[in-house]
Amino acid sequence: MSPWHDRPVDESVFGTSLLVVGPEPLLIEREIAARVTAARQAVPDAELVDLGASELAEGRLPEAIGGSLFAARSIVIVRDLTALPPEQADLLVQTARHPGDDLCFVVAHPGGNTGKGLLDKVAGVVTQRVRVDPVKPWELPTYVIGEARRLGVRLDAAAAQVLVDAVGTDLAALSAAVAQLASDWAGSALDVAMVNRYFAGRAEVTGFAVADDVMRGRTDQALDRLRWALSTGVSSVLIISALAAALRNLGRYLDLRASRLAPADLARRVGVPTWKLKDLSVQARIWSSRSIAVAIQATALADAQVKGAATDPDYALERLVLALDRARRSA
Repeated sequence: MSPWHDRPVDESVFGTSLLVVGPEPLLIEREIAARVTAARQAVPDAELVDLGASELAEGRLPEAIGGSLFAARSIVIVRDLTALPPEQADLLVQTARHPGDDLCFVVAHPGGNTGKGLLDKVAGVVTQRVRVDPVKPWELPTYVIGEARRLGVRLDAAAAQVLVDAVGTDLAALSAAVAQLASDWAGSALDVAMVNRYFAGRAEVTGFAVADDVMRGRTDQALDRLRWALSTGVSSVLIISALAAALRNLGRYLDLRASRLAPADLARRVGVPTWKLKDLSVQARIWSSRSIAVAIQATALADAQVKGAATDPDYALERLVLALDRARRSA
């Protein structure tokens, strides 16, 4: 789909239809929330009907756009265009084309090729279109700085990078971290020391850092990170969980990478954000499906050991990292 140029809309969002497309749920949610806020500012008592996948499957769209006996105006959100029953496609397109003066209509699509035919039809008739592109990994510090500014605190580039390193690449988690800082330090300028005070050594992040080193073949660094994590009280179970998740993601990617799916569809099938495909592509160069299978078996054994089957869970984890190294080398 070619880049979009939004068409202007009237001052009132009633009588308009908005299409939002993109793979990042947080950014999609913000676009929807902004439209709902605008509608509620214009008509505070407007009825809000939010249709998720299950409601769409139940056939609730006709009822929703038919209006309410109790509210003069309504806001209808279709959360996932791909979940719409085919027999209601014409109704949705017609509503997007002529929403009526009493309706604020919002349709979201996660991107990719699923439902692309209907997406193109809707894109051609709505009064406004917004494409929400995912934030690339190298853009995350800038995103964090913008979040801080939006919430009334100042975060310099070094502190933003430390926050990304500590919390990870999930936008929702990063936004929540910035919100926590902003809540405690409204109007302040935050430095690296303050970010480290709040977020350094987070258990879930440490587990993923160990897993990332293992999957990239950096075994010595993985062992160093593992020992540091265990010495600071990180749960062995969380580390095992991170390793298992990384192996499953790569295993699914190896099974699907020859399927010629569009990146957004492939990411959805694998169960990762689209940007993560680049990392999986790098990992796939040094792992095979067979080595992943061996590694998953070793991880399952270690999981039982750290949950009571072994007398020394820390040693079991070190042995697991070495076993995964051997499995990878077998590729």
